Amino acid sequence: MASTSSTLEINDFAHKDLDDDGREKRTGTWVTASAHIITAVIGSGVLSLAWAIAQLGWIAGPTILMIFSFVTYFTSTLLADAYRAPDPVSGKRNYTYMDAVRSTLGGSKVQLCGIAQYVNLVGITIGYTITSSISIVAIKKSNCFHYKGHDAPCNPSNYPYMIAFAVIQIVLCQIPNFHKLSWLSMLAAIMSFAYSFIGLGLSMDKAIGSEAKTSLTGMPVGPKFSATEKMWKALQAIGDMAFSYAFSTVLIEIQDTLKSYPPENKMMKRASLVGVMTTTMFYMLCGCLGYAAFGNDAPGNFLTGFGFYEPFWLIDFANICIAVHLIGAYQVFCQPIFGFVENKCAEKWPESRFIMVEREVRLPFCAEFDINLFRLVWRTTYVIITALIAMIFPFFNSFLGLIGAAAFYPLTVYFPIAMYIVRARISKYSFTWICLKTLDWTCLVVSLAAAIGSVQGLVSDLRDYHPFKE
Repeated sequence: MASTSSTLEINDFAHKDLDDDGREKRTGTWVTASAHIITAVIGSGVLSLAWAIAQLGWIAGPTILMIFSFVTYFTSTLLADAYRAPDPVSGKRNYTYMDAVRSTLGGSKVQLCGIAQYVNLVGITIGYTITSSISIVAIKKSNCFHYKGHDAPCNPSNYPYMIAFAVIQIVLCQIPNFHKLSWLSMLAAIMSFAYSFIGLGLSMDKAIGSEAKTSLTGMPVGPKFSATEKMWKALQAIGDMAFSYAFSTVLIEIQDTLKSYPPENKMMKRASLVGVMTTTMFYMLCGCLGYAAFGNDAPGNFLTGFGFYEPFWLIDFANICIAVHLIGAYQVFCQPIFGFVENKCAEKWPESRFIMVEREVRLPFCAEFDINLFRLVWRTTYVIITALIAMIFPFFNSFLGLIGAAAFYPLTVYFPIAMYIVRARISKYSFTWICLKTLDWTCLVVSLAAAIGSVQGLVSDLRDYHPFKE
């Protein structure tokens, strides 16, 4: 009896670090989930909002931004209930967005979801590589102008900083999974608040006494700006706003970091509310104050619009915060890609030592950590490829607009609504069904229009661009 009791105690102890499905025990809370969301949402999107509002004006700009925030929060609550199926509290866990779609919708929609999700995630990581290099170049310009004078030829290349960003990501990508990223997301969230506050302060200072021209309808049509150009820019601005709320892509993966009690869906809804409210407040302030400061000439990245001059140290600090934040945000968005590929390879080649074996490595003055050769090779290759694509297409606003337009409808609107209709058994042509479908179709039209505008912007950018040349 004593031996049996001892064995049970040992087994109980062994299982304390495991969840009910045998996986590593989750320790996340709504606070850490909120940090992941803020890290994912307040990214490079906030930098383009002053420009976006300049294209749309005082009426349409803030209105469209608020509509995106309401739609995103509403559909995120629907998606949170899809984490467990069939019951949102006690059902089987879905570890990824694709798993949630598979358990509820099945069929070809699983493949469509996978294509939409992972293409979007790859696009975001490319966009973050571009944005981080822009921020580091802004620091170099600021210091150059400060020490050499405002007439100095200060035009550093983006390419070395894209390479430096990629090297940092190669190291961080060896973090095994999302559960180990809470500290990085916390740091990144703090950085996002820091540069947002700095941008707000600089915008307020510039707006006071500013003679910048603003209008209710945005950029006025004139001899140098045709009605056709205004239409394309307005559509691209809508795409940029959609990109600003692109966290549904990783919502299920974030939810999978939460402790099983209280119920994950309740905690995720709270985290989504905190995340969306916080980001919307910053977006409205940054977008509107940035527009008030710069007027119709608002730059694509409003932190680079303060002349790179004085106070140079504050502009430097803000751009350092952006770079640090994007280092963490890159990890939030690439971890689902890594997990998907590694799980598929492990299922297909379970006997492969290259894929399955973890090797313990001890470095001087560092703790021991595990290295997997497949993880090392595959993740390093991924980072290098995204960096190369960023070097070939370093277009900030057009790229963000295209990613936002392509991802917003399928991942933020279509799949959450479709899964809710099936789970809740909503009758076809009922009042609720009509309301949900109206929202669905409206968002589809908006996303298609924004995608067309962003593609036109990319085509325009490519006309006079030569890759890998200064």
